[in-house]
Amino acid sequence: MRGGTLRVFTACLSMAGSAATAHAAPATRAGEQAGLTAGYPLPTGVVIAVDTFTAGRADRPNAPDAMGNIPFLVWASPYKLFGAQIQPVVSLPIALISTRNPAPLPNRDLSVMYNPLLASALAWNLGNGFGVSYLLGAYLPLSDRGSLGLGLAGTPLLPQAASATIRQSFAATYVGDGSYNITASLSYGLTVDPHARFGGAVGQALGPIGQADGLGLDLTLVKKFGKFEIGPVAYGSLDLAVDRSDPLYRNYQKTGQFAAGALVGYNFDRFILQAYLARDVVARQTRTRTGQLQDNEETRGWFRLVLPLYAPNVGHTAEATPRSVVSKD
Repeated sequence: MRGGTLRVFTACLSMAGSAATAHAAPATRAGEQAGLTAGYPLPTGVVIAVDTFTAGRADRPNAPDAMGNIPFLVWASPYKLFGAQIQPVVSLPIALISTRNPAPLPNRDLSVMYNPLLASALAWNLGNGFGVSYLLGAYLPLSDRGSLGLGLAGTPLLPQAASATIRQSFAATYVGDGSYNITASLSYGLTVDPHARFGGAVGQALGPIGQADGLGLDLTLVKKFGKFEIGPVAYGSLDLAVDRSDPLYRNYQKTGQFAAGALVGYNFDRFILQAYLARDVVARQTRTRTGQLQDNEETRGWFRLVLPLYAPNVGHTAEATPRSVVSKD
């Protein structure tokens, strides 16, 4: 598919530690745009629903299963700005975690609504199968903190959700004659309030939570063979510099990783399915509450459903919906 702004936004699941070991994952999960032609505009008027489920676990013993489900809608509006198609996007991600504690500690399953995303993008068709896009949006700080009951008043499951985050994404795509998807997408997340805290008595007890600005890069090189598509994908994330003179960030632990894997997909005419699996090639270590170094390399799987909901000026044959989304013209 050529989702000009089909940005899939998932919650990054990480446990924030005490002030001595504070760290938080980026607001945007690296890898969410892999497999999407994020730089190429959609056919005018098309409304598409996309749902991406992801699950992964770090290699270390007793690491939890960290999952997310990211449903979103995108509309390829008939309106243009600076020659680009305007494409509004809305997303309501859900974060899930399942602990794998050693006996006799009980395990827990927890789901949390993540900050909703409201965004819009400008997507340009440059001709000859090339396209670029720019997305601007914000994760609104409306979610619950979530907690597994650890630490002072319950350590937040999603510390990065305390602040609103401004997201900008820049993407470039080459689709060729419609049988390729060569895409690079760079995302920048700007923390609105670097001293944000959750509301209520628990938020007051926890105090401000450190969160760094971050970068994310998603790469796709996919070739279509009839209704099949297959090819390598890669993605990475990196925290940007924090103010070490600020007591809140004096011991902040930066996070970062880079993963590589492969994608396979199939066009069922009425909808498209994609699946990809990636493994961290490198990931930054962090320290536990006891000061021990902790490895964070993980293996993560992704499953995606692409369902066109509305395609104006297109017939109702099975040929019409997804195939009109993946063609170059």
